[in-house]
Amino acid sequence: MEKRVGKSCAAAQLTGMVLVVLIVLASLAAAHQFSDWSAPANLDAPVNTAASEQAAFISKDGLSLYFASNRTGGLGGTDIWVSRRASLDEPWGEPENLGAPINSASSEFAPSLTIDGHTLFFQSTRPGGFGGFDLYASRRHNKRDDFGWQPPVNLGGEINTSANEEHPAYFEDDETGITTLYFTSNRLGADDIYASTLQPDETFGPATVVEELSSPFVDRQPAIRRDGLEMFLASDRPGTYGLLDLWVSTRASTSHPWSAPVNLGPLVNSDFIDARPALSFEGTELYFQSTRPGGFGAQDLYLSTRSKLKGQN
Repeated sequence: MEKRVGKSCAAAQLTGMVLVVLIVLASLAAAHQFSDWSAPANLDAPVNTAASEQAAFISKDGLSLYFASNRTGGLGGTDIWVSRRASLDEPWGEPENLGAPINSASSEFAPSLTIDGHTLFFQSTRPGGFGGFDLYASRRHNKRDDFGWQPPVNLGGEINTSANEEHPAYFEDDETGITTLYFTSNRLGADDIYASTLQPDETFGPATVVEELSSPFVDRQPAIRRDGLEMFLASDRPGTYGLLDLWVSTRASTSHPWSAPVNLGPLVNSDFIDARPALSFEGTELYFQSTRPGGFGAQDLYLSTRSKLKGQN
């Protein structure tokens, strides 16, 4: 009997080890579908100015670039702007303020679109919230109308608190049908990454810390790849080159935990602030903000690219 129990325990341990190896291999495969990231390039004028340009988000078709800026011509402290281009080969056009009802006399920041292009998530300090920055959502009927947004709706008390809730990242899981909103909150002190699941009544449920992506240090500004297997974030955890660096975490499937985040390295990161990553739909373009020297203003928007490796879909 004891020998059988011993064999069963050994078999269980072996099975557990095999599963761990498979998860690690799958995570590595998810991370190595692409080449390394290129050296970042400044997006230049008219996107960047002597003001501060931050928190970029690129639309699915790659033709609309949303971002936050305190440049002249806004309605409040920081507003959301959009720059458009006619094709992927064209330069970015003169940015336009989204205007009311998205922007207000308060600060609006961190735009993030759903893949279908009909819903815009962002953060705001406008009156009527729970405190600090709150997360809001606005819808539009025509996904090609960058100025057709309806009055924003506060996402409610399951997500927003008296602390700051910021940097929304919306993810629809095609495999499970589960929709998750990732975001940043400092409700427990330092910034952590949180997640909330969309409920059947179309509201978001209680938010919980994503333990694998959070640490005792600053962990903020999540950006998830469309298949849910790669997550970028900004952090000042040990191993950071500057004040804030870009890090990436992977997972074998959307039902597996995230891996420990890995620094994107000194080619992408600098000795300064490198933050608020935004990934293109194909996963080959990484937009982010940086205070590195050589820019136009306090913070500029930069772009790093990579290519899909041969044989990858």
